[in-house]
Amino acid sequence: MVHGIVGSAADWKFGAEQFEKLLSDKVIVHCSNRNMYKLTLDGIDVMGERLAQEIIEETNKRPQIKKISFVAHSVGGLVARYAIGILYRPPGQTFQSAPQNVNNTNRGTIHGLEAVNFITVASPHLGSRGNKQVPFLFGFTVIETFACYIIHLIFGKTGKHLFLTDNDDGKPPLLLRMVDDWGDVQFMSALQAFKRRVAYSNWADSASKIYPHIVYEELSKAETPNQCTDVADVDSCVLEERLLRGLKRVSWEKVDVSFHNSKVRSAAHSVIQVKDPVMHSEGADVINHMIDHFVL
Repeated sequence: MVHGIVGSAADWKFGAEQFEKLLSDKVIVHCSNRNMYKLTLDGIDVMGERLAQEIIEETNKRPQIKKISFVAHSVGGLVARYAIGILYRPPGQTFQSAPQNVNNTNRGTIHGLEAVNFITVASPHLGSRGNKQVPFLFGFTVIETFACYIIHLIFGKTGKHLFLTDNDDGKPPLLLRMVDDWGDVQFMSALQAFKRRVAYSNWADSASKIYPHIVYEELSKAETPNQCTDVADVDSCVLEERLLRGLKRVSWEKVDVSFHNSKVRSAAHSVIQVKDPVMHSEGADVINHMIDHFVL
């Protein structure tokens, strides 16, 4: 389980406890602790490298593990995507340091493990520029536009990545590179290796009785990309559109969540994760929804 920006392993304490309680001996839960607090400002790429190393170390300690899944909140979803790109192994390819436990490797593996669930919760897959995903900017377009020029002063390199203003050595923004296989890091092949990919996001109104804060669920099938996904064609499409089209190359389960009528709706970004079991308890049904649909 991967936390978000300026977060810590404790952010997933409630979620981890629920997974362990309801799935008992069927899962081993590990809350990432390699990128906590200020370290989350070092950039999605740097955090992804740290997470990848953490996964290698943790899985090598437990040779009985055969499968791997991710549950990631906010920026943690992007960090997890970067990490799996590093750890992806094409079908039939193995390394001495990787567990040799997978029987069916037609989809490739993540460090030698069968990839099952890749779940992101309120993750800014399209970046944060103009998408009303930074709470303290209040959703005002003018403020969000201005933030592009100063966000690095607040969130460091990670802020540049989120607002698509990074330009390392003339390369496209990192998030744009991450909707393809780029160099040695196979971002999209890694995503495609998972049996299911799920995106939980905050929305408007609620409907479900079993999960009162679940608004809408949809399985989005993979789509064939058009010319706008070419990372070299910088000016032909809006960046966010190209990010979306790139991500649609694989299927996603989309789950819209609403805390519109909640007393703590202003903290929806934390409630959806149940960051604090007391203050954010209304998000517990979202965690239950994840567990009930979790593929073992």
